[in-house]
Amino acid sequence: MDLGLAGKTAIVTGGARGIGASIVHALASEGCAVAIVDREAGVGTPGEALAVALRMEGARVQAWAADVRDGGRASQVVEEVAQALGGPHLLVCSAGITADATVFRMSESDWDDVLAVNLTGTFHWNQAVAPRFRDARGGRIVNLASINGLRGKFGQANYAASKGGVIAFSKSLARELGKFGVTVNVVAPGMVKTDMTRGLPPEVVDRALEETVLGRLAEPEDCADAVVFLCSDRARHITGEVLRVDGGQAI
Repeated sequence: MDLGLAGKTAIVTGGARGIGASIVHALASEGCAVAIVDREAGVGTPGEALAVALRMEGARVQAWAADVRDGGRASQVVEEVAQALGGPHLLVCSAGITADATVFRMSESDWDDVLAVNLTGTFHWNQAVAPRFRDARGGRIVNLASINGLRGKFGQANYAASKGGVIAFSKSLARELGKFGVTVNVVAPGMVKTDMTRGLPPEVVDRALEETVLGRLAEPEDCADAVVFLCSDRARHITGEVLRVDGGQAI
Protein backbone atom coordinates (compact mmCIF):
# COMPACT_ATOMS: atom_id res chain seq x y z
CA MET A 1 0.00 0.00 0.00
CA ASP A 2 1.47 3.34 -1.05
CA LEU A 3 1.23 5.76 1.87
CA GLY A 4 2.52 8.72 -0.10
CA LEU A 5 5.53 9.26 2.15
CA ALA A 6 8.37 8.57 -0.28
CA GLY A 7 10.53 11.65 -0.83
CA LYS A 8 9.26 13.52 2.22
CA THR A 9 11.42 14.68 5.12
CA ALA A 10 10.50 13.97 8.72
CA ILE A 11 11.88 15.31 11.98
CA VAL A 12 11.58 12.97 14.98
CA THR A 13 12.44 14.33 18.42
CA GLY A 14 13.55 11.72 20.91
CA GLY A 15 14.35 9.61 17.88
CA ALA A 16 17.42 7.81 19.19
CA ARG A 17 15.72 5.34 21.52
CA GLY A 18 12.54 3.45 22.31
CA ILE A 19 9.37 4.50 20.54
CA GLY A 20 11.18 7.33 18.76
CA ALA A 21 13.74 4.97 17.23
CA SER A 22 10.96 2.69 15.98
CA ILE A 23 9.27 5.71 14.39
CA VAL A 24 12.53 6.62 12.64
CA HIS A 25 12.83 3.07 11.31
CA ALA A 26 9.23 3.02 10.11
CA LEU A 27 9.39 6.38 8.33
CA ALA A 28 12.72 5.54 6.70
CA SER A 29 11.28 2.25 5.45
CA GLU A 30 8.49 4.23 3.75
CA GLY A 31 11.05 6.28 1.83
CA CYS A 32 11.26 9.34 4.07
CA ALA A 33 14.44 11.22 4.76
CA VAL A 34 14.60 11.43 8.56
CA ALA A 35 16.24 13.86 10.96
CA ILE A 36 16.85 12.22 14.34
CA VAL A 37 16.80 14.79 17.14
CA ASP A 38 18.24 13.79 20.50
CA ARG A 39 20.09 15.41 23.36
CA GLU A 40 23.36 14.02 22.05
CA ALA A 41 24.68 13.44 18.55
CA GLY A 42 28.05 12.43 17.19
CA VAL A 43 30.24 9.36 17.17
CA GLY A 44 29.25 6.79 19.76
CA THR A 45 25.80 8.17 20.53
CA PRO A 46 22.63 6.13 19.98
CA GLY A 47 21.23 8.65 17.52
CA GLU A 48 24.31 8.63 15.32
CA ALA A 49 24.56 4.83 15.52
CA LEU A 50 20.95 4.54 14.34
CA ALA A 51 21.56 7.03 11.53
CA VAL A 52 24.66 5.14 10.36
CA ALA A 53 22.83 1.81 10.40
CA LEU A 54 19.94 3.17 8.35
CA ARG A 55 22.26 4.89 5.88
CA MET A 56 23.93 1.53 5.30
CA GLU A 57 20.49 0.27 4.26
CA GLY A 58 20.16 3.10 1.76
CA ALA A 59 18.07 5.54 3.80
CA ARG A 60 18.71 9.28 4.09
CA VAL A 61 19.03 9.76 7.83
CA GLN A 62 21.03 12.26 9.87
CA ALA A 63 21.24 12.99 13.59
CA TRP A 64 21.12 16.40 15.27
CA ALA A 65 21.87 17.24 18.89
CA ALA A 66 19.22 19.38 20.58
CA ASP A 67 17.65 19.81 23.97
CA VAL A 68 13.92 20.15 23.24
CA ARG A 69 13.63 22.69 26.06
CA ASP A 70 15.65 25.14 23.94
CA GLY A 71 13.27 26.89 21.56
CA GLY A 72 16.06 28.70 19.72
CA ARG A 73 17.80 25.43 18.98
CA ALA A 74 14.55 24.00 17.58
CA SER A 75 14.33 26.78 15.00
CA GLN A 76 18.02 26.36 14.16
CA VAL A 77 17.74 22.61 13.60
CA VAL A 78 14.63 22.97 11.44
CA GLU A 79 16.60 25.34 9.19
CA GLU A 80 19.58 22.96 9.08
CA VAL A 81 17.31 20.02 8.24
CA ALA A 82 15.74 22.02 5.42
CA GLN A 83 19.17 22.71 3.96
CA ALA A 84 20.46 19.15 4.37
CA LEU A 85 17.42 16.99 3.63
CA GLY A 86 14.74 19.28 2.21
CA GLY A 87 11.32 20.03 3.59
CA PRO A 88 10.61 19.31 6.34
CA HIS A 89 7.14 17.91 5.67
CA LEU A 90 6.50 15.88 8.81
CA LEU A 91 7.15 16.43 12.52
CA VAL A 92 6.88 13.76 15.20
CA CYS A 93 7.46 14.86 18.79
CA SER A 94 8.43 11.78 20.78
CA ALA A 95 10.90 13.17 23.32
CA GLY A 96 9.74 12.65 26.87
CA ILE A 97 10.86 11.93 30.42
CA THR A 98 9.34 10.76 33.70
CA ALA A 99 10.08 11.60 37.32
CA ASP A 100 7.44 9.71 39.27
CA ALA A 101 6.28 10.49 42.79
CA THR A 102 3.03 11.19 44.57
CA VAL A 103 2.10 14.85 44.81
CA PHE A 104 2.95 14.75 48.53
CA ARG A 105 6.54 13.80 47.74
CA MET A 106 7.10 15.40 44.33
CA SER A 107 9.78 18.07 44.19
CA GLU A 108 9.19 21.28 42.31
CA SER A 109 12.17 20.51 40.11
CA ASP A 110 10.66 17.14 39.11
CA TRP A 111 7.43 18.92 38.22
CA ASP A 112 9.26 21.60 36.24
CA ASP A 113 11.58 19.21 34.41
CA VAL A 114 8.82 16.90 33.17
CA LEU A 115 6.62 19.78 32.02
CA ALA A 116 9.60 21.48 30.36
CA VAL A 117 10.57 18.45 28.28
CA ASN A 118 7.20 16.86 27.56
CA LEU A 119 4.97 19.90 27.08
CA THR A 120 7.16 22.94 26.48
CA GLY A 121 9.50 20.87 24.30
CA THR A 122 6.55 19.83 22.15
CA PHE A 123 5.46 23.47 21.91
CA HIS A 124 8.94 24.57 20.77
CA TRP A 125 9.16 22.08 17.91
CA ASN A 126 5.56 22.55 16.76
CA GLN A 127 6.11 26.30 16.77
CA ALA A 128 9.36 25.92 14.82
CA VAL A 129 7.75 24.03 11.92
CA ALA A 130 4.34 25.74 11.91
CA PRO A 131 5.32 28.72 9.69
CA ARG A 132 6.94 26.44 7.12
CA PHE A 133 3.93 24.13 7.01
CA ARG A 134 1.59 27.12 6.80
CA ASP A 135 3.51 28.63 3.91
CA ALA A 136 3.77 25.26 2.13
CA ARG A 137 -0.01 24.79 2.55
CA GLY A 138 0.52 21.32 3.96
CA GLY A 139 2.28 19.17 6.53
CA ARG A 140 1.73 16.55 9.18
CA ILE A 141 2.38 16.88 12.90
CA VAL A 142 2.05 13.94 15.29
CA ASN A 143 2.69 14.52 18.98
CA LEU A 144 3.18 11.64 21.40
CA ALA A 145 1.10 11.78 24.57
CA SER A 146 -0.11 8.95 26.82
CA ILE A 147 -3.34 7.41 28.00
CA ASN A 148 -2.37 8.83 31.39
CA GLY A 149 -2.87 12.28 29.91
CA LEU A 150 -6.49 11.27 29.39
CA ARG A 151 -7.21 9.44 32.64
CA GLY A 152 -4.54 10.50 35.15
CA LYS A 153 -2.22 8.09 36.97
CA PHE A 154 -1.30 7.54 40.60
CA GLY A 155 2.24 8.78 41.16
CA GLN A 156 2.47 10.53 37.79
CA ALA A 157 0.75 13.88 38.30
CA ASN A 158 3.56 15.72 36.51
CA TYR A 159 3.70 13.26 33.60
CA ALA A 160 -0.09 13.06 33.25
CA ALA A 161 -0.38 16.85 33.36
CA SER A 162 2.30 17.22 30.69
CA LYS A 163 0.65 14.70 28.38
CA GLY A 164 -2.82 16.12 28.98
CA GLY A 165 -1.32 19.45 28.01
CA VAL A 166 0.10 17.95 24.82
CA ILE A 167 -3.39 16.73 23.89
CA ALA A 168 -5.04 20.11 24.51
CA PHE A 169 -2.21 21.95 22.76
CA SER A 170 -2.44 19.67 19.71
CA LYS A 171 -6.19 20.14 19.38
CA SER A 172 -5.72 23.91 19.56
CA LEU A 173 -2.97 23.88 16.95
CA ALA A 174 -5.09 21.65 14.70
CA ARG A 175 -7.71 24.41 14.69
CA GLU A 176 -5.11 27.07 13.89
CA LEU A 177 -3.40 25.19 11.05
CA GLY A 178 -6.32 23.37 9.49
CA LYS A 179 -7.12 26.10 6.96
CA PHE A 180 -3.58 25.73 5.63
CA GLY A 181 -3.96 22.02 4.95
CA VAL A 182 -1.87 20.99 7.95
CA THR A 183 -3.01 18.15 10.21
CA VAL A 184 -2.10 17.84 13.89
CA ASN A 185 -2.82 14.59 15.71
CA VAL A 186 -1.80 12.72 18.85
CA VAL A 187 -0.77 9.13 19.49
CA ALA A 188 -1.43 8.14 23.10
CA PRO A 189 0.26 4.87 24.05
CA GLY A 190 -0.43 2.79 27.09
CA MET A 191 2.48 0.96 28.63
CA VAL A 192 5.02 0.06 25.95
CA LYS A 193 7.92 -2.38 26.17
CA THR A 194 10.85 0.06 26.17
CA ASP A 195 14.00 0.50 28.26
CA MET A 196 12.05 3.03 30.33
CA THR A 197 9.37 0.52 31.33
CA ARG A 198 11.73 -2.44 31.75
CA GLY A 199 13.10 -0.73 34.83
CA LEU A 200 9.68 -0.56 36.51
CA PRO A 201 8.75 -2.85 39.42
CA PRO A 202 7.19 -6.12 38.19
CA GLU A 203 3.90 -5.40 39.99
CA VAL A 204 3.48 -2.15 38.02
CA VAL A 205 3.99 -3.94 34.71
CA ASP A 206 1.66 -6.77 35.76
CA ARG A 207 -1.05 -4.26 36.69
CA ALA A 208 -0.80 -2.60 33.27
CA LEU A 209 -0.98 -5.99 31.57
CA GLU A 210 -4.11 -6.86 33.54
CA GLU A 211 -5.74 -3.63 32.34
CA THR A 212 -5.40 -4.60 28.69
CA VAL A 213 -8.15 -6.47 26.88
CA LEU A 214 -5.78 -7.83 24.21
CA GLY A 215 -3.61 -9.56 26.79
CA ARG A 216 -0.26 -8.00 25.89
CA LEU A 217 1.67 -4.78 26.21
CA ALA A 218 2.46 -2.71 23.15
CA GLU A 219 5.74 -2.99 21.30
CA PRO A 220 7.36 0.26 20.09
CA GLU A 221 6.50 -0.81 16.54
CA ASP A 222 2.78 -0.68 17.38
CA CYS A 223 3.11 3.03 18.17
CA ALA A 224 5.30 3.62 15.12
CA ASP A 225 2.69 2.12 12.80
CA ALA A 226 0.05 4.48 14.20
CA VAL A 227 2.34 7.46 13.68
CA VAL A 228 3.13 6.46 10.11
CA PHE A 229 -0.58 6.17 9.33
CA LEU A 230 -1.29 9.66 10.70
CA CYS A 231 1.63 11.05 8.66
CA SER A 232 0.37 9.42 5.48
CA ASP A 233 -2.04 10.42 2.75
CA ARG A 234 -4.44 7.80 4.14
CA ALA A 235 -5.04 10.12 7.10
CA ARG A 236 -5.37 13.34 5.12
CA HIS A 237 -8.83 14.13 6.53
CA ILE A 238 -8.01 13.36 10.17
CA THR A 239 -6.92 16.17 12.48
CA GLY A 240 -7.22 17.02 16.15
CA GLU A 241 -7.63 13.35 17.03
CA VAL A 242 -6.11 11.23 19.79
CA LEU A 243 -5.32 7.68 18.70
CA ARG A 244 -4.84 5.39 21.69
CA VAL A 245 -2.39 2.51 21.23
CA ASP A 246 -2.95 0.71 24.51
CA GLY A 247 -4.47 -2.72 23.91
CA GLY A 248 -7.60 -1.51 25.64
CA GLN A 249 -5.99 -0.29 28.87
CA ALA A 250 -8.09 2.88 28.97
CA ILE A 251 -11.45 1.44 27.89
